[in-house]
Amino acid sequence: MVEKKVPMRTCIACRTERPKKELIRIVKTKDGAFTVDKTGKVSGRGAYLCDDKACAEKVIKKKLLKHAFGVEVSEDVYGKLTEEFFGKE
Repeated sequence: MVEKKVPMRTCIACRTERPKKELIRIVKTKDGAFTVDKTGKVSGRGAYLCDDKACAEKVIKKKLLKHAFGVEVSEDVYGKLTEEFFGKE
């Protein structure tokens, strides 16, 4: 029996390669909006992030989404990411 190939992706924070389903996808849609895509099916340019608070802190602190997407990312997007990982504080 042939095993199905597991798609691998790299976390933008810790640079570890993991199966796609273990990572959270951050998507930039065609209209320029950013969203957290836990299903992995939203159309648009995606960057992957471990489901780990340490990786989320690194992305927020070092503004890594700017490098991943090649565009300026507003503080609102980082605020949404903070809420997603750390809740409303």
